[in-house]
Amino acid sequence: MDDGAIWLEDAERLVARVRAYNPRADFQKIRAAYTYGAEMHEGQYRHSGEPYITHPVAVAMILAEQQLDDATIITALLHDTIEDTRSTYGEVAKRFGPEIGDLVDGVTKLTKLQLSSTETKQAENFRKLFMAMSRDVRVIFVKLADRLHNMRTIKAMRPDKQAQKARETMDIYAPLAGRMGMQWMREELEDLAFGVLNPEGRRSIITRFATLRRETGDVVEKITGDIRLELDKAGIKGEVQGRAKRPFSIWRKMEEKNVGFSRLSDIYGFRVIVATEAECYSVLGAIHSRWRAVPGRFKDYISQPKSNGYRSIHTTVSGRDAKRVEVQIRTRAMHEVAETGVAAHWSYRDGERVENPFAVDPAGWVGALIQQFDAADDHDEFLEAVKLEMYQDQVFCFTPKGEVVKLPKGATPLDFAYAIHTRIGERAVGAKVDAVRVPLWHRLRNGQSVEILTAEGGTPQAGWLDLVVTGRAKSAIRRSLRFADRKRFIKIGTELARVAFDQIDRRMTDKALTAAARTLRLPSSEELLARLGSAELESRQVIEALYPGIAPRAGDEIEPTAAIVGPQPDLTFRRAPCCQPVPGERIVGISYRGQGVLVHAIDCEALAGFEDQPERWIDLAWHAGNHPAVHDVTFDLTIVNDPGVLGRICTIIGVQKANISDLRFLDRRQDFFRVRVDVELRSVEHLHALRMALESEHDVALVERVRDPALSP
Repeated sequence: MDDGAIWLEDAERLVARVRAYNPRADFQKIRAAYTYGAEMHEGQYRHSGEPYITHPVAVAMILAEQQLDDATIITALLHDTIEDTRSTYGEVAKRFGPEIGDLVDGVTKLTKLQLSSTETKQAENFRKLFMAMSRDVRVIFVKLADRLHNMRTIKAMRPDKQAQKARETMDIYAPLAGRMGMQWMREELEDLAFGVLNPEGRRSIITRFATLRRETGDVVEKITGDIRLELDKAGIKGEVQGRAKRPFSIWRKMEEKNVGFSRLSDIYGFRVIVATEAECYSVLGAIHSRWRAVPGRFKDYISQPKSNGYRSIHTTVSGRDAKRVEVQIRTRAMHEVAETGVAAHWSYRDGERVENPFAVDPAGWVGALIQQFDAADDHDEFLEAVKLEMYQDQVFCFTPKGEVVKLPKGATPLDFAYAIHTRIGERAVGAKVDAVRVPLWHRLRNGQSVEILTAEGGTPQAGWLDLVVTGRAKSAIRRSLRFADRKRFIKIGTELARVAFDQIDRRMTDKALTAAARTLRLPSSEELLARLGSAELESRQVIEALYPGIAPRAGDEIEPTAAIVGPQPDLTFRRAPCCQPVPGERIVGISYRGQGVLVHAIDCEALAGFEDQPERWIDLAWHAGNHPAVHDVTFDLTIVNDPGVLGRICTIIGVQKANISDLRFLDRRQDFFRVRVDVELRSVEHLHALRMALESEHDVALVERVRDPALSP
């Protein structure tokens, strides 16, 4: 059979797939799009050697599996014609209509966006991405399906290209699919990227699953049978599905919980699909009557749905042989939205547009996203807002009156306060979670009741920026810091800038500061100094804006006694032994009468003891420039007990130009040693470089930075 016959067979398979859910589709138009695409791509081949037209057909098939409309299917067949062939927007619009012309043009423009480029460019391109979504979100469906097929066939590419595409998929396209509710696509994209970026890790998970199955039998089949039995007892008709979680999902849980595969419990997922919402809660009751529920692992997204329309009940129970089992319970309509997310709005069945009551209106959904992002003042804030919205799951908390507040995972009472109203956030001095007093940096969990304690005259502190995770809270805190405390920040910023200019033998002048502000797209030199003082801008950025490529001369190291700048020049500072802050980390000072100021990292747990003493807190910053390697940081290392390993560890530390000031053994085992090492470092960048070098050594099992609040005076 020749290539043409094979291609036509592919086209007919696509037509048959569309006919199965939409017998009223315009099959003549779909075939015409296929023929036109094949003609335009004639003579073009993929890296695998296959004719290029096989790719658009595969993309269209992925979208047909989601039962999408004719326009989306035809756009998939033509999505590369404007970019890669002699075809034009005008010709596509003339042949297939302006709607499809606009969709193909939209996909073409998305393909040209470099979403993994530098941060400023990335922020600008993300704006374009969301603007394209606002015009017609179907362009994103095509782009995601395009990326999915490319990842499925990625082995034909060069290794460096594979790694680049896999990282981009993991960082951008997989979270975007998840944010749109297309969870199945997110999981497959992540797993395919994982196979490229860490093939050994993925293989190890698969091997362990195979071993577990040999030892215990088919656990999924057994537990599925157990759940069906409980439904039968309760007289509930429903479909039960079960599967082992994907390798990347397992790997991520192992990383997050810092446990091995054998200690991981919930590696299987189960789903019960019933007819009505009332039956969902009946199923929940039946499951909880049979098995013990795991505390803190219950989420009711039916009463509190996600913004992309997702509804389901999630519960985790201690099932057969004490294995933890996650069960999702939903109706058929909820399941369709859970599978396709925002795309459910365009789904067809039996030739009719599906009226799914849970499908989200894409225009309203995208509009809400854009409104959120447009509140950002600059590129950095916009990018931060995008990533927070795309990459974090939500938690639901309650006000004392029972109103629900949606927040991203990892949110704090400060985020909660700013979500209610900016004035409440600014006046916050503490919080009660489930009636228990907690610090403002406490991480909220699903279902908690939160009460914010306020005081008149309260103002945000610079350290709050490191305590919040929502873009709304960060923007509000930055605005308050810039305006309410402007004079103090300008004073600190002026000192930081003066030191930075002195280090490169340049004079700090108003003209120089104004030029730097213009390059950094700030309205004035005063704004530049204010942002320097509030730690929103680094003095290094100011110097680089004026003198690109310039670096401090060797020997121009900052004296350790002058490493920190504060609001008063006569203050004396000591690094807190509990958190051992190093240059580059956000810091705050706690004053001691007659003993100067103890400098803590902003996330130090010991700061909780000073929550009720705000008068002792002092905003501090590190001097910009080249710090000497004199700042002790303590590491705990777990290393293989083999000859020469400890010597290699010491060599690695030396190669990184760090000095060991102390080394002691904590534990000696037949296979492993635990060693505590004090190392003198220059900066947080130096710390990260050393840690990465140690973690890359195959005989190092674990590297942990020691931070002990008990060491605080």
